[in-house]
Amino acid sequence: MSENESQFRETLAKIVELASAAVNSGEQSDYGHEEAQELDEAPQASKLGCTLKSVPKRLIVKAAETAMTINPVNAPVFGPVAAMAEDLVMDPQRIAVLTGKYWGATPRRLTVSFMESTPADLRTRIISHLNAWTRTGCIELVYTQGTGQVRISRGPGGYYSYLGTDILLIRRNRQTMNLEGFTMNTPESEFKRVIRHEAGHTLGFPHEHMRRALVERIDREKAYVYFRRTQGWDRAMVDAQVLTALDERSIMATPADQDSIMCYQLPAEITRDGSPIRGGTDINQTDYEFCGRIYPKPGRAQIREQEEAWCEDDWEESEDPEVAAV
Repeated sequence: MSENESQFRETLAKIVELASAAVNSGEQSDYGHEEAQELDEAPQASKLGCTLKSVPKRLIVKAAETAMTINPVNAPVFGPVAAMAEDLVMDPQRIAVLTGKYWGATPRRLTVSFMESTPADLRTRIISHLNAWTRTGCIELVYTQGTGQVRISRGPGGYYSYLGTDILLIRRNRQTMNLEGFTMNTPESEFKRVIRHEAGHTLGFPHEHMRRALVERIDREKAYVYFRRTQGWDRAMVDAQVLTALDERSIMATPADQDSIMCYQLPAEITRDGSPIRGGTDINQTDYEFCGRIYPKPGRAQIREQEEAWCEDDWEESEDPEVAAV
């Protein structure tokens, strides 16, 4: 085995390990009506950003299989990796970390329910912000009185969501998204910054600050100190949520964008160049354009095919050159 192959194996194994490290230990709580009443009086949580949740390590391969069944485009494209040892390419757990979580280009409705009793005006407000992405995308989130595919809690735990198709593997008595302390008194700016960000995760969009170009700007040791002080995170959690760059082969993306709604705001004190990573406070134009490409609205896909056809340099078959035998 070459040194490059060995390093690649170690890197993928580390990614799998870190993916499971992001999952909070213990069970998620369910909340009754008494707890729900207390939530409406709870102060807004002060959080840097969200924790991107991962399914338990034992379900990583099943999550990948689910994602590829729903949307075959999620299957990883190995490129040069295919030339490596066959057992590496075919190892399901290694393949799983390179699998996307996107729902596919076909218009789809995801149902939404709430774990606690939630006033109608608050439900409507939250769902309207979840659907901000429908300005360019074809995935809509709709309220159901039953058990939704997207299940929202406003209880303890901060802000988090599972990624894209992974929500289908979460037990139906557990939330797939957490919006700690959100009430009608929460500022509109927080509805935009937090809920639209979490909706992006539900659509399958990972954290933008984990793009390699941005991760390389962060001083690791300073990050460990900062996140322990401000979030109480240990080194494994910082690695999983901030310092492990996404494998560019596993995502369909634009160049790294520090103003994306999917990017954390990170302070200058932890960057190598002394400049902050600005982070996004609302869906920006690049976000909307990306969403429109991944989840094109009806009619847009046909327009895109026409645009691609116009770019194709074609000629009559009779004009094809004869290829001499070698």
